[in-house]
Amino acid sequence: MATLRDVANRAGVSIGSVSAVVNRTAPVSAALRQRVLQAIEELGYAPDGVARSLKTGRTRTIGLIIPDLTNPLFAALAAAIERACDAAGYALVLCASADDPEKELRHLQLMRTQRADGLILVLSGVEPGNAEAIRRLVTVPAVLVDRTLRGLPGFDSVMLDDRGAARMAVEYLVRSGHRRIGVVTGRPGISTATDRFDGYREALDEAGIAFDEDLAVCGDFQIETAKDATAALLHRRPRPTAIFSTSNLTTIGVMRAIAEQGFRCPKDVSVAGIGDFEWSTAFSPGLTAVVQPVRAMGERAVECLLARLAGTAPAEPVRAVFASQLAVRDSCRVIA
Repeated sequence: MATLRDVANRAGVSIGSVSAVVNRTAPVSAALRQRVLQAIEELGYAPDGVARSLKTGRTRTIGLIIPDLTNPLFAALAAAIERACDAAGYALVLCASADDPEKELRHLQLMRTQRADGLILVLSGVEPGNAEAIRRLVTVPAVLVDRTLRGLPGFDSVMLDDRGAARMAVEYLVRSGHRRIGVVTGRPGISTATDRFDGYREALDEAGIAFDEDLAVCGDFQIETAKDATAALLHRRPRPTAIFSTSNLTTIGVMRAIAEQGFRCPKDVSVAGIGDFEWSTAFSPGLTAVVQPVRAMGERAVECLLARLAGTAPAEPVRAVFASQLAVRDSCRVIA
C-alpha cells in the first residue's frame, strides 16, 4: 500500500507539500498540486482517514439531520449543503429523522460517535425537554436551519422569515378580493407552523378580516393529512373562496382534495401557498407560491459552520433571516 512518502518521492516534492494538497491545509501552486495528484493516481494512494483524524482531531465530515428525504424542500436543502461542504473539502453524513424526536436523538448520538466536526440541523422540536437532550449530545459547532427550537438560544441559525412569507401569500389573496380565506396549518409545535399561522392571522388583521377558527384546519405538513383536512374545509358553509397552504407537501394535499371533491381551482377555490419546487409548474393550474431561497440558505448554513470551526465566527450566535418572493401563477382568481 502506497504511503505519503511514496507519493512525495514520485512527485519529487516534500512530504509536507503532499500533506498540504491532500488535507488542503496550505496553499500550493497549481503545478505542484497537479504533480501530487498525478502521483496519487499512479500509485493508487488513499489517505488513512482514521490516522489523520487522530492526528488533527478532525474527520473532515459534517453531519446533517433533516426530517424527510422525499420532501423537495429538504432534498434541495441537502443538495445545496452537500455542494458547499464538498467545495470546502468536507464530506456530508446525512440522516433523516421523520420528525421523530427519539430517532433524532439517536442520529445525534451517531454523529457524536462518528466524530463529525460540525452539525447542521433541521429539528423536529416538538417534545418537551428535547432541547436539553440535544444540548447534551451536541458537543461540536452546530447550525439550525429552517426551524428554531425553544431552549437552544446559543446556536447559530439560518431561517426564512416565515411570518413575512405567510403575510405575502395571504395579502395577495386579499388584494385579489378574497375575504373568506381558509388555512391548512402545519404540525403543532414546529416553529415554521407557528410562525406561518401567525403571519396568516396578521395579514387578516391588517385587512380588517376577523379570524374564523372554522377556516383553520391542521394538515401536519403531510400530503394525506392535508388532503383530508382540506376536504373538511371545503364542506364548511359558506365555503372559503381561497385557501392558504403552509408548505409544499400541504399544497399537494390541498390540490388533490379540491380535485377529488369535484371542485376546480381557481374557479371554485383559489390556492396560494408557501414552498415552490421544480415541478410545481406541472400542476394545472400553475401554483401561486412563496419561493424560498433554499440554495442560499444551505450555503449560508455551511458558511456559518465553517466559520465556527475556523474560530472566526462572532462571539454572539449568528441569526440569518432570509426574505422570500411570491411567484404568481394561475391558481388564484380575482373576485369582486
